[in-house]
Amino acid sequence: MKKTYKIEVDCANCAAKMEDAAKKTEGVKDAVVNFMTLKMKVEFEEGAEPKDVMDKVLKACRKIEPDCEIYY
Repeated sequence: MKKTYKIEVDCANCAAKMEDAAKKTEGVKDAVVNFMTLKMKVEFEEGAEPKDVMDKVLKACRKIEPDCEIYY
């Protein structure tokens, strides 16, 4: 399953780091962060619960940028 989320991120470098962090999160098959459109596309692994996975993704992204916000 693929979903797109609105994300608040301050710079392109942070967006790239957040993309890497999201890709390493359990339950995420693939992730892409587009700094220009402020969108995060996430492809979930089979059987993963998107809300639970996104809670982990947000936690990982906040280690990079503490005021980051992902709307899900």
